[in-house]
Amino acid sequence: MSAAVAELLQILDLETLEHNLFRGSQPKLSLQRVFGGQVIAQSLVAASRTVDTKDRLPHSLHAYFLIGGDPRIPIVYEVDRIRDGRSFTTRTVKAIQHGQAIFSMLVSFHTEEQAFDHQMTMPDVPGPDALPSDSEIRKTVLASMPDNVRRFFERERPIEMRPVELERYMGKRIENGRFNIWIRCASKLPDDPAIHQCVLAYASDMALLDASLIPHGRSVFDKRIMAASLDHALWLHRPFRADEWMLYAQDSPNNFGARGFSRGMIFSADGKLIASVAQEGMTRERREPPA
Repeated sequence: MSAAVAELLQILDLETLEHNLFRGSQPKLSLQRVFGGQVIAQSLVAASRTVDTKDRLPHSLHAYFLIGGDPRIPIVYEVDRIRDGRSFTTRTVKAIQHGQAIFSMLVSFHTEEQAFDHQMTMPDVPGPDALPSDSEIRKTVLASMPDNVRRFFERERPIEMRPVELERYMGKRIENGRFNIWIRCASKLPDDPAIHQCVLAYASDMALLDASLIPHGRSVFDKRIMAASLDHALWLHRPFRADEWMLYAQDSPNNFGARGFSRGMIFSADGKLIASVAQEGMTRERREPPA
């Protein structure tokens, strides 16, 4: 198992402080603020600790980022057991640092049922084996990437990423504004479905905010751009493994008033729609680039 995946599983293994109260550790990275996907995933772990996930699994979550998290201290998660029904269970989670809420999330759990079945078709794009791997990207195109993009691809990550439209990171404008990226956990995970759902929740925040800038030929890696996630919604549709390739198909229907709206569909390699994601984020252009 890679060191990055081992660290991800470690930060997802929350410490129980008291009934409905948990504490999450931070990764050993020098970041200005906590990665949003980490808070989403840790909140989902906290909610799941109060539910029998052998009987029911999360099917949707809706979250708000209130203020940027401090990466230097742990995060405390407080769970409110709103409702335990026969088919559905509802939880709210509040993430706390320095005595105030930094994040709030509502999670719904559902027992497995058999009913109607349909889905959108997966985009026809090259498969992951036809695209350059992280090591190949480092050898071939990394030197021509902007500094911020290069540092992102140089860093060891728990989620392996193979962008279909890699040229987007070299400044090429994508006319239809769509972005497709293959993702998977970089090492094999335990078989527990709840772990795979929490890892996917972590990965669902990767690259999505950036999609709202694609129609403008810009990126969150641009030093002139100020960007931050405002809210995040995830719907889990079908069983999956997060350590197998998944296609994250993204687009952005709207960007107005410094708020960019992005959405994504996540497919398994065999074309099953396993999750849908939506997010609004703040996207502003700085008047002057930072020093």
